[in-house]
Amino acid sequence: MKIFQHLISGIDSFTDLTGRAVSWLTLLMVVLTVVIVVLRYYFESGSIALQESITYLHGVVFMLGIAFTLQRGGHVRVDIFYRGFTAQKKALVDFIGGILFLLPVCLLIFTFSWDYVMASWAIGETSEERSGIAGIYLLKTLLLLMPATLILQGIAETLRNLLVLINKSDVAVADHIEPML
Repeated sequence: MKIFQHLISGIDSFTDLTGRAVSWLTLLMVVLTVVIVVLRYYFESGSIALQESITYLHGVVFMLGIAFTLQRGGHVRVDIFYRGFTAQKKALVDFIGGILFLLPVCLLIFTFSWDYVMASWAIGETSEERSGIAGIYLLKTLLLLMPATLILQGIAETLRNLLVLINKSDVAVADHIEPML
């Protein structure tokens, strides 16, 4: 059991670190958007690379922030029945959901994305715009990083739920999370 707790703790730490780091990119997106607007409307100038960078940052925030959102219990859930469940029932539902849906879907996304991303890397895919960002293949790599990080956090959540089920603990499954300030 201790090894599971250490594994969960390590994955949670990694997810927390990456999630907090990625969250700062939203501020950068806002600043770049303001810069683009000022350049366009006040200086009648523009930059395709700056505009594309917003898309890249947006992709990074959503694709790499998804595991952090899972850790924080922020994904959409139809909880008509779930919210009234005991900690044990919640853990059972989340455990089954992790095993039957979350992990297989992530593996499926990773598997189906692999050839697409590798083909992009093989040709060094670049922007169609002459002055755009050269590394489209880097953006497409998020299609592999997203399911990989989600699988890691999914393993942590599934193991956490398993521990709740084994220990018959009354502690709520999501109580391990502290609010992000």
